[in-house]
Amino acid sequence: MRADVARRIALGAQGFTDPRPAAPPGRRHLQRALSRVQLLQLDSVNVAVRAHYMPLFSRLGAYAPELVDDAAWSHSARKPRLLVENWAHEASLIPVEDWPLLHSGAKRAGWWNNYRPIAEQAPELVDGIMRVVKEQGPIGAGAIERELLGEGSRSTGPWWGRSEVKRLCEYLFGLGELTTGSRKSFERLYDLPERVLPASVLARSVDAEEGARLLVERSAVALGVATEPDLRDYYRLAPQASQRAVAELVEAGVLEPVAVEGWVAPAYRHVSAKVPRKVVGRALLCPFDPLIWERARTERIFGFRYRIEIYVPEEKRVHGYYVFPFLLDGELVARVDLKADRGVGVLRVQGAFAEPGRDGGRVAVELAAELRGMAEWLGLSGVEVMPRGDLAGVLRAVVG
Repeated sequence: MRADVARRIALGAQGFTDPRPAAPPGRRHLQRALSRVQLLQLDSVNVAVRAHYMPLFSRLGAYAPELVDDAAWSHSARKPRLLVENWAHEASLIPVEDWPLLHSGAKRAGWWNNYRPIAEQAPELVDGIMRVVKEQGPIGAGAIERELLGEGSRSTGPWWGRSEVKRLCEYLFGLGELTTGSRKSFERLYDLPERVLPASVLARSVDAEEGARLLVERSAVALGVATEPDLRDYYRLAPQASQRAVAELVEAGVLEPVAVEGWVAPAYRHVSAKVPRKVVGRALLCPFDPLIWERARTERIFGFRYRIEIYVPEEKRVHGYYVFPFLLDGELVARVDLKADRGVGVLRVQGAFAEPGRDGGRVAVELAAELRGMAEWLGLSGVEVMPRGDLAGVLRAVVG
């Protein structure tokens, strides 16, 4: 398979060949986008826009963020909850029906298992957390602490500290004993799964092997064509479980082994993956967009080396703090370091960089249009371009 064909398959699988809705996107459009990407990664960084909102804007254009909020953190008979929080790729919003798959034993052990010794040495604290959530949930970890320990109280034992309460909340969340009932100012409010998820979902039993097969198949739908490590990384599966699932899906005819030009590792194409004749259009991609979150895959498919530099000291950053790659007609052609300055009401481009060999003039025109659209979507009055980067001058001239 030629490399450009693999790239078009990957973009089509992620929804970048679907036309953006002409009318304001609704719940049906959300479901269509989710059928492509399978999940939305959560992240606390809000320098431009929270990570779980941006991938939908990249695919659908301007939509009401309440569409995601209602799907994830509210419930009514008319609009049942579509999404629930869980550890998938990282902390993510997943379709409610996928909950049993992620608690099947297919995933590799999560970091929250480091808190198991606390749970084993202080079972009464676990019981207390569960009791408070049952009585008062949805409730935040801080409120649980206050209820159990009292305002200003001190621990009387080795595990009854405030940090231990928060750690055990994370531990119980990782196990699926607690989930997120709602959020307030992005604070997770814990609740019992039986008050959040349908009884039919909680009653479904999935063993580790079936869970791995179903999760790898979802990965393959989202990626289109991928190596086994690519498929494994989408849901952070245990290596042996992923490898066995891939072999079984190949035998079942769900995955087709292919050799992709320039790829060292064997690849697999989902049998339903389409090969778009061409990819047109533009999109800004946040650092946690599923198209690019696996950096080695991004470099392999697009020839685009991308690293998030949040944790790099400012003087050592190459492109900036929170950099969005720019997708244009199926290629990653530029990157911009963005900040939503809500105090003055502008989307600030703190740095703008074109990829080598790109037509800076055309890139700037298309990028300026997408930045204006993003600013409007975020409720900002305009775009301000700072002088940093080789694309900044021409972009500033276009933005005006």
